[in-house]
Amino acid sequence: MPFTDNFADLSNTQGYQFEFRCERCGNGFRSAFQRDNVETGRSVLRAVGSFFGGTLRDLSNSADQWRYDRATNSPAKDRALAAAVQEITPSFRQCRGCGDWMCHDQCWNEEIGQCLRCSPSVAEEISRAQASAQRDQIWDKAREKDWTADLDLDTRAKVTCPGCGLKADGGKFCSSCGTSLALKVRCGGCGSEGNKPGALFCSDCGTKL
Repeated sequence: MPFTDNFADLSNTQGYQFEFRCERCGNGFRSAFQRDNVETGRSVLRAVGSFFGGTLRDLSNSADQWRYDRATNSPAKDRALAAAVQEITPSFRQCRGCGDWMCHDQCWNEEIGQCLRCSPSVAEEISRAQASAQRDQIWDKAREKDWTADLDLDTRAKVTCPGCGLKADGGKFCSSCGTSLALKVRCGGCGSEGNKPGALFCSDCGTKL
């Protein structure tokens, strides 16, 4: 039985339908919905039985056991699955390399006779290699360039503005209020300039600022 690990059962109480998925790209292919004539007849029987009761109602109650059999296995479901496989198979190819089922349109290398995972397209591989090499070269060239020449690395960087409290985008002044981001509070006692803006006492000598 093909497609044993890449299909989903979408059947409902009215009929049968299955979805088959490519094991490389994941694209889904749904079979045509096959209406179950037996269930259609039972629906009519249940409708009539609800009016007349008796034997017709007893017959309609047997539908519960029938639904259980139908959900697990039944000749009707086997036939429906076989028909769905026959319908969908032309859209797939089974790779002799990995054994997986691949969609013919997107994931099959017709020239080699294997899936693109086992035998990638030469043009696609060249394109991927070129893109990968280009990305690596961009990173290498970026590392060679000095990106710190215009940065002030001697002053402690501030992530929030001491004036307005908003996020600082870098530079020497706040882009929101213009406050200097290199603002230093000088202590009148010891002369230290290491105090944070807003501090009440010097962190070095304790003098009130």
